[in-house]
Amino acid sequence: MKKLILFISLLCVLPVMAQEAGLKRIEPANWWVGMKYNQVELLVHGDNLGVTTPAVNYPGVNIINIKKSDSPNYLFVTIDIAATTKPGKFPIEFMRDGKIHSRVDYQLLAREKNSAQRQGFSPKDAIYLITPDRFANGNINNDAMPGMLEQPSRAYKGGRHGGDIAGMEKHLDYIAAMGFTQIWPNPLTENNMEKYSYHGYAATDLYQIDARYGTNEEFKTFVQKAQKKGIGVIQDIVLNHIGSNHWWMKDLPAKDWLNFPAEYKETNHRRTTVQDPYAAPADKELFVSGWFVPTMPDLNQRNPQLANYLIQNSLWWIEYAGLSGIREDTYGYADQEFLSRWAKTIMDEYPHFNIVGEEWSPNPAVVAHWQRGKVNASGHVPHMPSVMDFPIHETLREVLHEEESWDKGWVRLYEMLANDFVYADPLNLVIFPENHDTSRLYSYLNEDVDLFKTAMVYMATMRGIPQFYYGSEVLMTSPRERDDGAVRADMPGGWQGDTKNAFTGKGLTAQERDMQEYVKTLLNWRKKSAVIHHGKLQHFSPGDGFYAYVRYSDNQAVLVVLNKNAQENLLDLQPYQTFIAGKKSARNVLTGKKIALDKPIVMPAKTSLIIELQ
Repeated sequence: MKKLILFISLLCVLPVMAQEAGLKRIEPANWWVGMKYNQVELLVHGDNLGVTTPAVNYPGVNIINIKKSDSPNYLFVTIDIAATTKPGKFPIEFMRDGKIHSRVDYQLLAREKNSAQRQGFSPKDAIYLITPDRFANGNINNDAMPGMLEQPSRAYKGGRHGGDIAGMEKHLDYIAAMGFTQIWPNPLTENNMEKYSYHGYAATDLYQIDARYGTNEEFKTFVQKAQKKGIGVIQDIVLNHIGSNHWWMKDLPAKDWLNFPAEYKETNHRRTTVQDPYAAPADKELFVSGWFVPTMPDLNQRNPQLANYLIQNSLWWIEYAGLSGIREDTYGYADQEFLSRWAKTIMDEYPHFNIVGEEWSPNPAVVAHWQRGKVNASGHVPHMPSVMDFPIHETLREVLHEEESWDKGWVRLYEMLANDFVYADPLNLVIFPENHDTSRLYSYLNEDVDLFKTAMVYMATMRGIPQFYYGSEVLMTSPRERDDGAVRADMPGGWQGDTKNAFTGKGLTAQERDMQEYVKTLLNWRKKSAVIHHGKLQHFSPGDGFYAYVRYSDNQAVLVVLNKNAQENLLDLQPYQTFIAGKKSARNVLTGKKIALDKPIVMPAKTSLIIELQ
């Protein structure tokens, strides 16, 4: 009798198991109760799902919209989650002719305490940008993973070298001790491409951490451990494009899921067309809709289901992993209306969060267009709090090795900063001397350590949020012109057997150790200096090889003097008397020594200065 009952039970269960096998994906795979964003459009993929009708029976959860697509294998199911809904798991059944075609268990989770009030990165922070594959190999067992097309090849500068989440986690103490308070890793989501997959910008699954970096759970744990050490984590997100091996490409959800799906058309990269009152419509369209490269299909965010998918994906990662920020790649290349909605939705959900967008233009007017609070003649309303300050970035690099004259050298940096009036919030711009897409600044300056130190002083004291690239603190080099594989070289000491170790100091030259200590002193001072975070700024017309500015508040002032003079020189303090105001001495931040203020300061050759006015 027991055997008969078991056999009957199996007959009842087996059809459901088979039916479940027809459902391949549901994204997002879970959501949270208590979110402002409480109407979630689920992308459901499986064999012939388009002929089914979904049903839910769970208190507080209702299906409010069902949309079929061009492909018969997709359904877009919008569920409404009432404010009174409790966390829990419930089945979603997909019915056909009164029978269960497919079924999946869906889960609603409780949010972390104060999740909505999380603090995003801000001017009090210093960001450490890491290319994860090149930072440290903490787990050699994930270097080559089943199903991954590209295998490790550390000897090839364009290949995968084995760095991972475990490697970053292993060196959190080092990062914290250096004075960094935020980590921005290049994208960690799956990039299952045949070659050149290490950089992360050709995603093949937007909900999955690449197995060669670790797992979703390992990323979440990494964020939690970083937070315990006073470090937030910023996720690098790409809204504009995917990788050509993305799972969508085998069965596109809709005919208009991509821009130019039938033939490859490359973007013209004409960023000015977005605001240009004279731009030809075809030029505007090609900028937004053209592909970056043949292996990166361009997403059409004007498709409403794709727009919902991308917005929900960003919210999901923030909530799941506990992020403190997002860096959004190739920002202006996506549809403007979508970008506005995407950023607004995130900031409505997390009002103290921060997002920085990449708009790679040397023109402040082009960059300012995208920042929240900017009133644009085009009518575009941006909601993104921060943008990357490429105008300052490019100008700083040029003037550091430029001869001083009436219209060259420091004066160009001085005048570029004067353009801050075009920004809605210049204090919230992200400033940087280099990143993963540029040559190493130290190499660009022909390995002039003094000029490089001056750049570090500027980054640590200028208005905005400074971002530094891994390894700069130990003078990592690259060709002077851009060479991606070289600029993203392996961090010394990140691999077993490395003869040089940036984390322990083993094998570093005296010059490298000195630079590391210089940056450490600078950033740990900055971490405690509120006037640098939020103080006002007044700068002075450059002259005699000097460019000076003061960061000040009602009760504090810091004088910064940038110096390119090849010989020892005297700095006249008369222009800064408003801030000196009878003070007799000041403290040299970088040496800790006192400086007399009753006479000109002796400035050694190419030595810049930060003095706290006491």
